[in-house]
Amino acid sequence: MIEVLSESRCVSCNQCVSVCPTNVFDRGDDGIPVIARQDECQTCFMCELYCPVDALYVAPDSEQVIGITESEAEHLLGGYREKVGWGKGRTPIASHDYMYRLSQYARF
Repeated sequence: MIEVLSESRCVSCNQCVSVCPTNVFDRGDDGIPVIARQDECQTCFMCELYCPVDALYVAPDSEQVIGITESEAEHLLGGYREKVGWGKGRTPIASHDYMYRLSQYARF
């Protein structure tokens, strides 16, 4: 479930607003999106994936709100995006797996 939108990191691109399939976000008056309907979040991670500045944290538990603050989530912001390798200079963690590397060379 979407937990944190970092106002200090946000660049007001509103990508999260655009990609959210359940319309969880509203555009704020100051240009920074707000989490308006947290209970509608389906934990699809699309907002976190598309955020170019890692300003979002989506908790993997879709049933429970953790209630974490921005300062508590500092080390978690953009974590999913980093793990899948989205962003300049990032490599998916799966690339370290032997079977993943083997599949890159297999001819089917």
